[in-house]
Amino acid sequence: MTTWQKTDWRTRPRVQMPDYTDPAALTAVEAQLSKFPPLVFAGEVRSLRAKLAAASRGEAFLLQGGDCAESFAEFSADNIRDTFKVLLQMAVVLTFAAKVPVVKVGRMAGQFAKPRSAPTETIGGVELPSYRGDIINGFDFTPEARVPDPSRMLQAYTQAAASLNLLRAFSKGGYADIHRVHSWTLGFTDREEAEKYREMASRISDTLDFMSAAGITSETSNAMSTVDFYTSHEALLLEYEEALTRVDSTTGQTIAGSGHMIWIGDRTRQPDGAHVAFARGVQNPIGLKCGPSLSSDDLKRLLELLNPKNEAGRITLIARFGAGKVGDHLPRLIRAVREEGANVLWTCDPMHGNTIKSASGYKTRPFENVLHEVQEFFAIHKAEGTIPGGVHFEMTGKDVTECTGGVRAVSDEDLSDRYHTACDPRLNASQALELAFLVAEELSGRREEARRAIL
Repeated sequence: MTTWQKTDWRTRPRVQMPDYTDPAALTAVEAQLSKFPPLVFAGEVRSLRAKLAAASRGEAFLLQGGDCAESFAEFSADNIRDTFKVLLQMAVVLTFAAKVPVVKVGRMAGQFAKPRSAPTETIGGVELPSYRGDIINGFDFTPEARVPDPSRMLQAYTQAAASLNLLRAFSKGGYADIHRVHSWTLGFTDREEAEKYREMASRISDTLDFMSAAGITSETSNAMSTVDFYTSHEALLLEYEEALTRVDSTTGQTIAGSGHMIWIGDRTRQPDGAHVAFARGVQNPIGLKCGPSLSSDDLKRLLELLNPKNEAGRITLIARFGAGKVGDHLPRLIRAVREEGANVLWTCDPMHGNTIKSASGYKTRPFENVLHEVQEFFAIHKAEGTIPGGVHFEMTGKDVTECTGGVRAVSDEDLSDRYHTACDPRLNASQALELAFLVAEELSGRREEARRAIL
């Protein structure tokens, strides 16, 4: 294979990317971004790859979650804190159940661009270009807002830098203390509708009390008061990605400086396409969305292109099929990976295959369908003898009403109350934490089966 250059993608077919009308303005923005410091650093990227390698062996578990698409208008410290808070709560529950470390990765500080099913949309007889995320154009349905504007990349960089600064402070400054995090979870299980999760929460409390009695406290152990937290996003806007690509001075390797982990979407994973051409040359962990249209041959080709040395921790396969359809597709992809002898981490995205239009007209995702896909994912990996290594959710720490169901029973009629997403419906804080408890039951069952097999 020829030597990779960060500009290689420019000669390949490009999809889901804007056509900027002012090339000079685009060039100026790219030049400015290329002088800015990277948002993430090579040592952090290597650390995440090592942890994902452990998850692929069943020695850790990946929790990846956050916004469908980050918004300029809703950017605030409170929103970052609330999503981080729920991810920490979910991680504690999953750690207790899996009895392995949980790798925490946010869809944050970079998730500004979104692929769309159609290049235009029509409202009231007016047709305009589709909204593609705040890094590209505006949400308002006006001709002016929908023109791709390269200067938006500068605002995205600034917001991402501020988000990372706050996340690093939260993760290392005491906010992530495990006792504080678990006290928030106890508040959730104290609700009458969440009573069925109280037993597990009580067992976590007993474990923490035991550790304190044994002298393992926040004062004696950093592991009790700090966490490692990483960021991820879909590497969709390649002008932005290329401009933030850097060469690590200690190893000479090329790093995508926009986020710790980047992924290739279900609509942009063409083996000969621009997005694969870019991703194959950076050393970051690469996620690959695997939908129903992914053929076994294409998956093999993508694994060869993206991970020619077959390194553990490099590739995370993110399965997204829809409830009731996992059995139609996941087994054949597992077999394709097995035939290649490929090192991969299997994770489940139960969100994107379960979007429906409600009777009230809103896009939504029924909680029971999301859970059903997770359960199918675990069941198939059990049958195939492979490792279900993580979950990937679109969620928020806010009390939105975008997905129906859950212990607080959001109904179709409730969707209009707090429907704030700019793109796809997200789990709210209560639904996300409830899902963590239900995934924990799957993990606990897997561990118990393994224990019985040993005995």
